Amino acid sequence: MSSIQDQTPRTARRLARVAPFLAMDVLAAAAAKERQGADIVHMEVGQPSAPAPRLVREAAKAALEDGRIGYTEALGIRVLRERIARHYRDAYGVSVAPERVVVTTGSSAGFVLAFLTLFDPGARVAITAPGYPAYRNILVALDLEPVEIPLRAADGFRLTADAVEQASGERGVAGVLAMSPANPSGTMIGQEELARIGRICRRQGLWFVSDEIYHGLTYGAAAETALAADDDAVVINSFSKYYCMTGWRVGWMVVPERLIRPMETLAQNLYISAPYLSQVAALAAFDSVDDLETVKGDYARARDLLLNELPRIGITDIHPADGAFYLYADVARFTNDSIAFCRRMLDETGVAATPGLDFDPTEGSHHLRLSFAGGEAVCREAVRRLGSWMR
Repeated sequence: MSSIQDQTPRTARRLARVAPFLAMDVLAAAAAKERQGADIVHMEVGQPSAPAPRLVREAAKAALEDGRIGYTEALGIRVLRERIARHYRDAYGVSVAPERVVVTTGSSAGFVLAFLTLFDPGARVAITAPGYPAYRNILVALDLEPVEIPLRAADGFRLTADAVEQASGERGVAGVLAMSPANPSGTMIGQEELARIGRICRRQGLWFVSDEIYHGLTYGAAAETALAADDDAVVINSFSKYYCMTGWRVGWMVVPERLIRPMETLAQNLYISAPYLSQVAALAAFDSVDDLETVKGDYARARDLLLNELPRIGITDIHPADGAFYLYADVARFTNDSIAFCRRMLDETGVAATPGLDFDPTEGSHHLRLSFAGGEAVCREAVRRLGSWMR
């Protein structure tokens, strides 16, 4: 008998640096309460409450009835890539060759493909704080180093070209990731500022990655694509938000021509292809604008309700979101522990919200994010419950 004891394999060290996605943790806690019979008001995740449009569902049903659901080309079915390219001409007046479109398994796969293609291990990539937490965690999981650019409430949490230039000069970044409209603040970057950021990236030799998944969800001026200012930008988008297709897991990228083959090679090996059924359904989403604009109208009413009613119950420090479906609120008068605050809110009112620490590890301790993706009726009930609880 051997005297050598068996050794238990260890997980990768990098996992210790990957933080939980708190919005999903709150969703799980809220779902557990629902299974026990609780009535929960969901304001924690950015998920449209409306179903995918009728034409989307009909296209998927027809594909199912056809019977064969198989692989597609790694970059996506040609007809969908062509339709996405046409969308850039129609919506933004920007010419994009279909070959430059990469269909992905949601925007999440797009970020993995982009980061693996653009950056060597150890590279530093500038992101914003507050900002979408998965950026930071995907970068860390890929042995890249996120460099946070702090944004100020006084500036509307808006990323500026000056801040990008400073990060490039002082912190040695290899790329910049911008989001407009932004999560969690809903702030948009104007066309002029996007152009300035693009010029700085070209001058400094930085990759410019633009997350545009909330395009279509604006409450005033339309969002601008980075491609209008910088044809070399890597743009990531998704059918999840405006198109109400979160669970279908289908998104896209527009990339410079020189990145097409490297991304195709990675996609072949990592994913094979985005789901065929979701790609067929996504094609029909472009013909569903009337339905989608009706849904957006409900978001707009929910946004107006929250901006009017939340100050009356004590939540006064809110940036009036230009787009997306979130409000990012400073609740310092109530707490400096946003995780505990959101836990108590869920336990005592049944309202689920996301702690600001998900989006900003420093200043997020006294912020929370409220999603109004559930629409006006959901938000009205949330205000009713919170009104008596916060007094």
